[in-house]
Amino acid sequence: MKVLLHTCCGPCSIYPVQYFKENGINVYGYFYNPNIHPYTEFARRRDTLDQYAKEISLNMIFEQGYALEEFLQGVVFREANRCRFCYSIRLERAARIAKKGGFDCFSTTLLVSPYQKHELIRDIGEATGKKYDIFFKYVDFRPGYREAAIKSRELGMYRQQYCGCIYSEKDRYYRDQTRDKRVK
Repeated sequence: MKVLLHTCCGPCSIYPVQYFKENGINVYGYFYNPNIHPYTEFARRRDTLDQYAKEISLNMIFEQGYALEEFLQGVVFREANRCRFCYSIRLERAARIAKKGGFDCFSTTLLVSPYQKHELIRDIGEATGKKYDIFFKYVDFRPGYREAAIKSRELGMYRQQYCGCIYSEKDRYYRDQTRDKRVK
């Protein structure tokens, strides 16, 4: 069996790649993440993944370019549903690449994070798989999250502090100054 694993970053790839290899599944990584902002963050995640993939002999497909505009155009005025759009464009691209490349199925490293919306990812993955006639392999990788986080630190990998999009960056770092001021 050969799986195309949509991969968002190096640390998140550790456990899913290990899982597939241990189960005798030939795994290829695929990096397509137009949601990641700013470009310097995108580049750090891509480069960390590239380095790790070379260290473990993981075949990778890196989507060329940086399609931030595609992501922003899809979420503007729909910010409350941004995760749905974000998952959809990435899984759709992965399904198309998997089908074209003769893979048996596709999956995503998004399923390793306890902070992602697993049911939504599974629903979108399965619907996208049906659309492109390729199986979406749902695996709950969350049990390996802590182990992979420890390993990524030991390896000195860059570890991001937010999901990737400009909105999650704001949620992570912005503090509303009006809430912090006391009325005199």
